[in-house]
Amino acid sequence: MKARVTVTLKNGVLDPQGKAIEGALGSLGFAGVGAVRQGKVFDIEIAENDRARAETALKAMCEQLLANTVIENYHIQVA
Repeated sequence: MKARVTVTLKNGVLDPQGKAIEGALGSLGFAGVGAVRQGKVFDIEIAENDRARAETALKAMCEQLLANTVIENYHIQVA
C-alpha cells in the first residue's frame, strides 16, 4: 500500500526557511507572492493490505519520527 505524509509547521511557528524563499522569489521578479511556508513530503510504501492498520502504523511513524508534533502538523493520505 502506498501513502503520502505531508508535514507542515503549525500556525504561529516561525518559518525562517519559508521567509527566505519568499524573499528569494521576490528578488527573482515573482511579484505578488504572499507568505511562504515550507514543509516536508514523505512517500511511503507499507506492506499492509488493511487500510485501518496502515493508517495506524503511519500515524505511529509520524508521532515517533516523521513529525515534531510540538511544532508540526501532519496529514496522511493512503492511496
